[in-house]
Amino acid sequence: MDTMTILLVEDNPDDEELTLRALRQNNIMNRVDVVRDGAEAIDYLFCQGAHKARDPSQKPAIVMLDLKLPKLDGLEVLRRIRAEERTRLLPVVILTSSREEQDLISGYSLGANSYIRKPVDFKQFVNAVGQIGLYWLVLNEPPPKQP
Repeated sequence: MDTMTILLVEDNPDDEELTLRALRQNNIMNRVDVVRDGAEAIDYLFCQGAHKARDPSQKPAIVMLDLKLPKLDGLEVLRRIRAEERTRLLPVVILTSSREEQDLISGYSLGANSYIRKPVDFKQFVNAVGQIGLYWLVLNEPPPKQP
């Protein structure tokens, strides 16, 4: 069985560290690959550019996607994930500090599986990340592997 990797798409080093700490505090020890902008997320997912040596059959179990990213914003990353057959069913959780209702509507319209606003309170954030990990990495039944 593949290792269940988490892809964290986050450009803010503080939010990245908070997310990694929250995962550890919930005993989620899965490998976490971090990319820091939308273009790198696309390169990672489609094994191109700096990630062309990555095995395309090793898809992440979940993508934790920030919206406000350099180069390509998170909504465009999500649009491209859903447009490709090989990534269409990949679970994507938007994890953002955006309070804009239009981002919420757009995220779900483009096929996000979940939309979580980053709580300012660290304890709430740890709890939210733990629930994400429990659900998507343990409880959720993924679709059958696709080529």
